[in-house]
Amino acid sequence: MSEAGELKLEFDAGTLVLDGAAATAQVPQAFQWDERIRRWRAPALAYRKIIAEFVRNKISHQDAARLYHEFNFKANLLVEPRPYQQEALENWKASGRRGVVILPTGAGKSFLAQMAIELTGRSTLVVVPTIDLMNQWYDLLLASFQAEIGLIGGGYFEKGAIIVTTYASAFRFMERLGNQFGLIIFDECHHLPGSVFRYAADMAIAPFRLGLTATPERSDGADVLLEELIGPIVYRKEARDLAGDYLADYTTAQIYVQLSDEERRRYDEERLIYRAFLHQQKIDMRNPQGWQRFLIASARSQEGRRAMMAYRESKRITQGTEAKLKVLAELLQRHRHDRVLIFTAENEMVYRISEQFLIPAITHETPVKERRQWLEAFNAGEVLALATSRVLNEGVNIPAASVAVVLSGSASSREHIQRLGRILRKQPEKEAILYEVVTAETTEEHISRKRGETISPAS
Repeated sequence: MSEAGELKLEFDAGTLVLDGAAATAQVPQAFQWDERIRRWRAPALAYRKIIAEFVRNKISHQDAARLYHEFNFKANLLVEPRPYQQEALENWKASGRRGVVILPTGAGKSFLAQMAIELTGRSTLVVVPTIDLMNQWYDLLLASFQAEIGLIGGGYFEKGAIIVTTYASAFRFMERLGNQFGLIIFDECHHLPGSVFRYAADMAIAPFRLGLTATPERSDGADVLLEELIGPIVYRKEARDLAGDYLADYTTAQIYVQLSDEERRRYDEERLIYRAFLHQQKIDMRNPQGWQRFLIASARSQEGRRAMMAYRESKRITQGTEAKLKVLAELLQRHRHDRVLIFTAENEMVYRISEQFLIPAITHETPVKERRQWLEAFNAGEVLALATSRVLNEGVNIPAASVAVVLSGSASSREHIQRLGRILRKQPEKEAILYEVVTAETTEEHISRKRGETISPAS
């Protein structure tokens, strides 16, 4: 280290800089020499390791980076945690109060977060993916703690001992606020490694971090970054592990339908064009890079564009077959006294269902106030069914829902788990069921079989 006197660690626009150390000094590994300012610079994320190295090596230093405070957060209500919540908290604590907890929807991840806030007693930031979730967390924290609760996002910039924000706002403001939190909680943390959101973690010094999700795995493999950004997976329970005792008992059922003769003819024709192009380009879709290669190749020629059109058309045929709508009519009749959520892959099908069955539609195009009104009517029993694409996959509280009908979706197991989670909140006498309506002898059947393994209840 430098012999020029005490070192001074400062926060600078989402990074850390070190004063008092020459370019030739031995400094913690996280630092790199920045010739522009002739000082050592490190990611804010490295704050904990840097301080630990200073302490371990008994190096005199001034910590001017840290601006977060200690608080004695006390919960307004003394609620006995469930055994798995207490176990998850203990595992997180044993991991240095860093790590990811994986629990299914309805298992009380937000209560675990409250326990972590009370235990840690530091200025806290809660980061969520949507404005709706931000408002839910704000109301929850106001009811839980006698503390000043702030909001950043959705037109608000209010600071407090505990602040709730969105991933987008966290990325936008973290270079200014990244040294003001000792604990950061990333709700639905599978969003964090995506695109620019990860910088919300990179630009914060918070030594204590908690990630919450039901589905950490990402199709792009970026979930491996969660350990670096938050910490290791410290606890995991699946829906099947908690069903009955803490979540609603549930069953899953696959219903297979057949294409009509005309649909089958069109489907086979389009798949033939699509597969011929893959063969010509030597693209193996089982390879993790297969889809990316297909996207690039399809944009380079008229044959490629026709192959992409064939892929989309074959998918549209399987997802929108008339046979699925007949099954839906039967299921709606069977569950006419239950609260039913209908999921599809595309908005076009949502509107088609809405028009044919006179069911409210909720898509990304639905205004916020209208969506809230339909969800409130659904929970109150004034509306018994809702049709949606992806916007209800996460971040909504609909405890009354007990039946999910999946008419189509992506190949993602995460999406399937999220949709199951919408119907698992425990209520007296509740038995949930998820139906997946699958077009037989198409790629949909293979995808369904592979995806369904992740949510089958314990035998």
